[in-house]
Amino acid sequence: MASIEQIGTAPPPPPTKIFIRRHSAVTRITHWINVLCLTLLLMSGMQIFNADPQLHWGNYGAVEDPSWFEIASSQDGDNVIGTVRIGRLSITTTGLLGASMVDGEITPRAFPAWATIPSFQDLAAGRRWHFFFAWLFVINGFVYFAYSLIGGHFRRDLAPTAQDIAPRNIWHEIKDHARLRFPKGDNARRYNALQKLTYLIVIFILLPLMIGSGLTMSPAIDAGYPFLLDIFGGRQSARGIHFITAWSLVLFVIVHVAMVILSGLWNNMRSMVTGRYAITNEETNR
Repeated sequence: MASIEQIGTAPPPPPTKIFIRRHSAVTRITHWINVLCLTLLLMSGMQIFNADPQLHWGNYGAVEDPSWFEIASSQDGDNVIGTVRIGRLSITTTGLLGASMVDGEITPRAFPAWATIPSFQDLAAGRRWHFFFAWLFVINGFVYFAYSLIGGHFRRDLAPTAQDIAPRNIWHEIKDHARLRFPKGDNARRYNALQKLTYLIVIFILLPLMIGSGLTMSPAIDAGYPFLLDIFGGRQSARGIHFITAWSLVLFVIVHVAMVILSGLWNNMRSMVTGRYAITNEETNR
């Protein structure tokens, strides 16, 4: 067998796992409070929506007024049919939306009982759940925002560089994500461009829209700050924007969880619980 001197080069060292501190304590704590708040806000929000399962545009939205979105039910003989209508497009959704199982029977109901809190129809209880966790969500978001601004998290970790937003780099990262190729080694120490842009859209566009449109639906807030109705085009428009931004956040969460699982569930979960994220020396040199 040839020696190292005869070959002229030493064999590469075995990969060594090292741990880096990826998330601060404040980021981790506010993240998990957000998980709790968003889950209960979604469930209580669907409970509130069930009381008036139509969306209108403008200032007014009575039952007989034209709506651009509706989750409805109709009777066809002995059967209850659930439908979702967007504009003129109507889709049968019996069993999930519009008509779903309650006590063993298909019952007219926009969102199903298992998805709402409380599970039975109670608008007042749904509003109490929604408002409590909405304020907790706002306070938690303020803590995260202040910490990120003062501590440099926005500047250091989320602000994209010129290289990040170069079209060639964006396209390269899109292709890597489509092929399930995730950053390794030293590149995994920081967010990639798609992560940065997505988080910035959520923090600075979706969340302000959701909070602002939610406040605009309150008559008391409108009385004190009537300009909100002009910004959102009326209370019914605000309700529609609130609905769209809420489900945009749900879509973000679904993609976020899928990426967490595909890029390494245990490593990602450990970093969001303890802050410790594992990389290897071999990958660092790539």
